[in-house]
Amino acid sequence: MTETTKTPVLQIDNYSLDYRTATGAFHALRNVSLDITPGEILGLVGESGSGKTSLAWSIMRYLPGNAREVGGAIRLGGEDLAKKSAAEIGAIRGKRISMVFQDPSTSLNPTLSVGRQLSEVLMRHRGLTRKQAWAEGEEMLARVGLKTPAQMMARMPHEASGGEKQRVVIATAFACNPECIIFDEPTTALDVITSRQILNLFVELQAETGVASLYISHDLALVSRTAKRVAVIRRGEVVEQGEVSAIFHDPQNDYTRQLIAAVPNPAIRLVESRPDATAAPLVKVENVSVHYGRKPFFAALTGRAHERVVGNRAVSLSVQPGEILGIVGESGSGKSTLAKAMTGLNPFEGKIWFDGKSISGVSDMDTGYRKDVQIIFQHPDASLNPRHRIGEILSRPLKLYGGEGSGSQAQKIGDLLEQVSLPRSHADRYPHQLSGGEKQRVAIARAFASKPKLVICDEITSALDVSVQASIVRLLLELQRVHDTAYLFITHDLNLVRQIAHRIAVMYHGELVEIARAEDISSPDRADYTRRLIEAVPIPAGTTAAAN
Repeated sequence: MTETTKTPVLQIDNYSLDYRTATGAFHALRNVSLDITPGEILGLVGESGSGKTSLAWSIMRYLPGNAREVGGAIRLGGEDLAKKSAAEIGAIRGKRISMVFQDPSTSLNPTLSVGRQLSEVLMRHRGLTRKQAWAEGEEMLARVGLKTPAQMMARMPHEASGGEKQRVVIATAFACNPECIIFDEPTTALDVITSRQILNLFVELQAETGVASLYISHDLALVSRTAKRVAVIRRGEVVEQGEVSAIFHDPQNDYTRQLIAAVPNPAIRLVESRPDATAAPLVKVENVSVHYGRKPFFAALTGRAHERVVGNRAVSLSVQPGEILGIVGESGSGKSTLAKAMTGLNPFEGKIWFDGKSISGVSDMDTGYRKDVQIIFQHPDASLNPRHRIGEILSRPLKLYGGEGSGSQAQKIGDLLEQVSLPRSHADRYPHQLSGGEKQRVAIARAFASKPKLVICDEITSALDVSVQASIVRLLLELQRVHDTAYLFITHDLNLVRQIAHRIAVMYHGELVEIARAEDISSPDRADYTRRLIEAVPIPAGTTAAAN
């Protein structure tokens, strides 16, 4: 039997879903039809709010109270899931259909050991005894590549890294040999090397078990690497689906073309190369080290040795005026630690020179330094006060550092909003009334209110959809051209940083591995770790990894 004639494991037939709201019905899904056959991986891509997660919840029967299924059907093995009782659905989840979520921390009970959670699934759905389930759990953890499965079984979730926790969740999903598994952005919260390892694990287990898989992601490059077919969803409707190669090379829908065009392509440089530095650097970091943790009281009392955690170890680098220096590395490499040291949020040892002035600690970071060095954080929700209107948020740096030019405060706030392509009327809104991309634009406007010489961008596009990310990057590059601002651009997206950085610094375990021109970062004579990073990055279908 060929793959095209196989009976679908999961069949979604003309399915529609509404949510009842105070302002009327919200159409979350409209006439969605998808099939997944045994052993097949179907990719589902779309931006935030497109309906990807609503579809996943509908399949798993995790619908909220205000959800209303308008029409169509969702069938697992030919059985309509909507007609199953709560008890029947409880028996199906985990046994016949499983789900791997985006953040493994939300999938694991923080009060139970890893072993207890995994063994309870095996006891419930496979009828094993506690002893049998524990032994089987250890085998499953070994199967997903955890090197010390017995010790991991005894750990609490907070004692495992993000990658280890995601392996545990994947082991749990595969534990009962389900017919179908839904992967909802399973690598979004992980660094590039861990993501590659998790992705390889998924592909290996999927091929080994022949499970039907729905792989949900906003990362088109990842989908092109894993799935054979892909469906593109927009505002609750599937606008296009077909073979991955066909969709990526010859998309028929305008929205699909826009999504593909927004994917960072390292072969396309968005900034011009810069000549070797001849002028004095704007900022120079000299042997900066950051340590975490104070000596415990009893260790100090007894004179016992205490080794602090190293965040950065003797890092030295420089940034030229108007230069974009990218900083890359996996989680825990010290990227954000360095950024916080440079903005006074982390105490440090060593020295920072800024515009010729020596900075030995927070006390040296006067008003002038704080005016010239600004930082934009990864999550604007955490950096914008939810109780203040946008106008009030933007007025603070203007009051602190003085707004240049004539005009009232309201005029200057409006100018800042227009500078980041937001309407002046947004000054009267609260952060929760804006989209993720709009909030990040407000954070950018706040950073540029003081006319800084250096802006540190700490993973500012990682939580954004690919098209929103592209618009934010265009904005940053335009502001850089207008103001000749230097950027320290911290990211785990090597495809993106190779497009926009002049040079790239690679960090590992708190140390600087090397710095190279962006055009040369993929050359074979780079450091071993740099080559590993480059090799782990998914490249969109139909593009080349070469940046030169």
